[in-house]
Amino acid sequence: MKRYIVRTICFATLFLALPAVAPAQGHHACSNAGLAGAWGYTETGTVISPMNGAAILAAAVGIYTFDHAGNFEGTQYSSSGGTVSQDTKEGTYTVNADCTATLRLSVFNQSGALLRTSVWEIVLVENATEMRGIMTQLLLAQPPGLSVPPILTMSAKRLRPNGLGR
Repeated sequence: MKRYIVRTICFATLFLALPAVAPAQGHHACSNAGLAGAWGYTETGTVISPMNGAAILAAAVGIYTFDHAGNFEGTQYSSSGGTVSQDTKEGTYTVNADCTATLRLSVFNQSGALLRTSVWEIVLVENATEMRGIMTQLLLAQPPGLSVPPILTMSAKRLRPNGLGR
């Protein structure tokens, strides 16, 4: 009986002490340097045709590589309305201390012609090893500056979460 009471007191003490320790270990400010590295991502959703209001399904899978200075580039395979293409991306990003960020990017076809530009609002999660995002702006290159209403989300994971290979 005495052993049971001592064990219960030890577990209770440990359990009550954890909340005081956990926030101190998990709280950190995010920065551009914290996003640097390679990320694998998927994008899924719908865009609304500005011509007739039809919903066009869209998806992509690819890799982003972020530097420490707020620039990134990437490659992807994308599908829009069932048409699959291979594209390249480049852009800039800004990470806020609260782990939210903005990506501004341009997408190019294999010949180097600009296809579209977009803006994404993201949040870094899981100790900055994953990100979630939503596209807030999509502009087509042809006709120039045509705004297309997006309903697209992104999910990404750091490819080397322990910093290996950076």
